[in-house]
Amino acid sequence: MNAPSREPDSLADWLTYLEVLHPKTIEMGLDRVNQVKLELGLLPKIPIILVGGTNGKGSVCAMLESILCCAGYKVGCYTSPHLLQYNERIRIDKKEIGDERLCYAFKQINAARRSCQTSLTFFEFGTLAAMYLFIQDHVDVAILEVGLGGRLDAVNMFDADCSILTSIDLDHMEYLGDTREKIGFEKAAIFRKNKPAVCAEIDLPGSVNLQVENIGANFFHFEKAFGFSKKNTQWDFWGPKGWRYSLPLPALRGEKQLQNASTCLAALDTLNELLPVSMNDVRQGLTEAAIPGRFQVVLTQPMIILDVAHNPSAASVLSQNLAATKPVGYTYAVFAMLQDKDIYGVIQKLKNDIDFWLVPSIYNPRAATADYLINEIHEAGISNDKKVIHKFPDCVTAFVFACEQATKNDRICIFGSFYTVGDVLRYLNTLQSK
Repeated sequence: MNAPSREPDSLADWLTYLEVLHPKTIEMGLDRVNQVKLELGLLPKIPIILVGGTNGKGSVCAMLESILCCAGYKVGCYTSPHLLQYNERIRIDKKEIGDERLCYAFKQINAARRSCQTSLTFFEFGTLAAMYLFIQDHVDVAILEVGLGGRLDAVNMFDADCSILTSIDLDHMEYLGDTREKIGFEKAAIFRKNKPAVCAEIDLPGSVNLQVENIGANFFHFEKAFGFSKKNTQWDFWGPKGWRYSLPLPALRGEKQLQNASTCLAALDTLNELLPVSMNDVRQGLTEAAIPGRFQVVLTQPMIILDVAHNPSAASVLSQNLAATKPVGYTYAVFAMLQDKDIYGVIQKLKNDIDFWLVPSIYNPRAATADYLINEIHEAGISNDKKVIHKFPDCVTAFVFACEQATKNDRICIFGSFYTVGDVLRYLNTLQSK
């Protein structure tokens, strides 16, 4: 499908244009995007933090953004994907970039792309737009979340002053390889020579150590160079700059968030000379950090939980969180995923935590149908003898059914993809605005 010859006017039109501009949705490699970067003169002279990993990237970015904002820095943050609208991906001082400025950035990038006689993927366009806007606004620091892998991901065209690797697990195997060794090699390529590389993955593939050695990065490994100790409603952190005592628990919920928080603080310790922060900034930032869709509790009676978990590793964390908040009553799951994910693996991780599976279809070309998902649920050993599996045309219909069935002692968990959570979150926002 060819892109229209006429340049778009609105953000919606631009996003449609960008989706069809390049022949492939994903094309790994930095040659094309580097050409356009140089044509635009995007040579940032600010501290850059790259955040990669299979899971946990969004939480680490949110905590870094919050703490650095509390410290008075002008912070640019680029994350993906989005839940409700594209603007969420590019923020300055926690504020989403408006449509007009995004359109202007896209126009400049498109002109540079044409000058280079090349094409860019949707994600590459967004990455360039983020840095273009950060430079325009003279931010003090840029936090860039890796989209896929690391070595050939578009954010890796920028040199990091600190690189963070949150976790390594099996996902996007068609692009990154089918083993943790191969995936670790790809992800660790965001490290830089003589720069701090902070890694939260405990079970480290040998390929990561090989990358550290080949690149010459200054490596900080969880439980060796930094870590934490939880004490009831507080926690202590130890890292490159010593101990920090009696810290408040992060506002972000979940069993993994202290590991994410300690990873964030370790990175800030390594950047202390470039970006000093006080303990008050750390405390305030941890309690103010927010990110939708990561074990987000939007109601308590019944408990309604939104979680974008879409691979077995994230599903395992969700299972831990569900076990830690087990209700007296039943757990209803609104569950839909994309076809190219490990659906069976996700179900296996969560099958003991869920009483009723409410299975909708989601409107995306990559989505698994409700019938396919139900078949995978059966394959995982869950029978429908007791009518525990129900099929729905869409996520909102499934969610409304759950709300009608659930008592105040039950809970409803919406998970499986950004699209699943986004559909329900959009519906909830509509209800609140009425």
